[in-house]
Amino acid sequence: MAAGTRRQKEMRKALRALLPRVPMSDAEAILALALAGHLRHLPPSIALWQATTSHVRHEHTDYDTLLDEGYDRDAARFFVAGEMNDRLRDWGCNREVRSEDGPEA
Repeated sequence: MAAGTRRQKEMRKALRALLPRVPMSDAEAILALALAGHLRHLPPSIALWQATTSHVRHEHTDYDTLLDEGYDRDAARFFVAGEMNDRLRDWGCNREVRSEDGPEA
């Protein structure tokens, strides 16, 4: 992304702070999610966290496979929470997800 809007700049700054070691391809995908219209009403830090957890859950775990196998959303989230936290730690994140975290982005 080029210079962009104030919100885009805030998001990029917040992303660097939250995930200092995130690969560029993941960073771009997370930013795109965080800037999506349905998250515009949220403060940048909250939109970014929602986008991050959604991206990690769907792109870096077996969450969707578990849903396809018949697990409900809460059970699937429970089973992938540890894997999500491992990925977030790898990216330098000091925050963790809990299996009961709220709705995804």
